[in-house]
Amino acid sequence: MVLPNDSASGVSPMPVVSARGVHKTLGKTEVLKGIDLDVQAGKTVVFMGGSGSGKTTLLRCINHLATIDRGRLLVDGDPVGYAERDGKLFELRGAEIARRRAKIGMVFQHFNLFPHLTVLENVTLAPRKVKGLTAKEAEELAAGLLTRVKLGDKLGSYPSSLSGGQQQRVAIARALAMKPILMLFDEPTSALDPELVGEVLDVIREVSDSGMTSIIVTHEVGFAREVADDVAFMSGGKVVEFGAPDQVLGAPKDDRTKAFLQRVLS
Repeated sequence: MVLPNDSASGVSPMPVVSARGVHKTLGKTEVLKGIDLDVQAGKTVVFMGGSGSGKTTLLRCINHLATIDRGRLLVDGDPVGYAERDGKLFELRGAEIARRRAKIGMVFQHFNLFPHLTVLENVTLAPRKVKGLTAKEAEELAAGLLTRVKLGDKLGSYPSSLSGGQQQRVAIARALAMKPILMLFDEPTSALDPELVGEVLDVIREVSDSGMTSIIVTHEVGFAREVADDVAFMSGGKVVEFGAPDQVLGAPKDDRTKAFLQRVLS
């Protein structure tokens, strides 16, 4: 998982996400045990693995919702949540963390919409508060994104009146409203009834096809085969297999990958 060489310039392009030796302990459990990973611009990387393998923790570290204990984790060339001075990392203040985090859109398992705000208000809140857009600018942006996720007729609705699939599509529109350079999806269909999974995967597929750099944690093997440029299989806090979907999902080399696929496909 080293950076590929740019044959034209001789210079390796800077990845959007770069992890080197990333460790993270929660309580007494070491959840991440030395993650090395690059995600290049415009690529979609799907993370798969069993429960407790470290997938969600890694996503939370990328977005600085959790801090790493050791190693280096860069997004767009910068350590999220930190500044480096004289070879040492110093945690930034809240406002600067929020400014850097604004480059990263995150979609959670359980939607996390504000129940007292309408669909339109949920999507316009961050662009107004963080990006400084006017109410009109934010509403025009939000309306366009909600139309894109096929919810243009739900602007005045409240989350409680929507299905789980519709709420998750609002959450995706809300993340896109910040115009991020990176989208993180943490098992975005795991809380949905089976008949609603497809409508959310369709939207994620469209986001990926648009050229947005994306990291997706999912157990949907068929979807991973279709949408991923690379698949990272995690087990025991490590990336044990990384490569194209045909290789990792079609001809895995690691016994842990083989066992996982046998379970989820049986």
